[in-house]
Amino acid sequence: MQSQTDHVAGPDEVLVVLTNAPDAGTAARLSQAVLQARAAACVNRLTPVESEYWWQGKLEQAQEWPLLIKTTRARYAALEAVIRQHHPYDVPEIIAWPLAAGYAPYLAWVHAEAGSTAPPAAQQ
Repeated sequence: MQSQTDHVAGPDEVLVVLTNAPDAGTAARLSQAVLQARAAACVNRLTPVESEYWWQGKLEQAQEWPLLIKTTRARYAALEAVIRQHHPYDVPEIIAWPLAAGYAPYLAWVHAEAGSTAPPAAQQ
């Protein structure tokens, strides 16, 4: 069976974005806010992880709930704004990776759901 992959650079490029929440409730609220704003096509709420990091000169340790978010480069700024608005951290982790390749129908779905800056009702 032949693989169907596609890679699109530019504003239509699909990104995977990572952020972490301090608890399950915050993770759920962030996920809903991102999706309601149509800033992403999909959010995966993962099980908690143990994070260790430097914060204000001290080594810290905390349990966090990762969110993997699929969006497009065109929607990244909107996604970042939603996360910053709803996130309780002073400096939330918001990092993105472009995809090197992916299943073409899935990438098309991400683009259809989150690729445009216009709300779905305006897309005709």
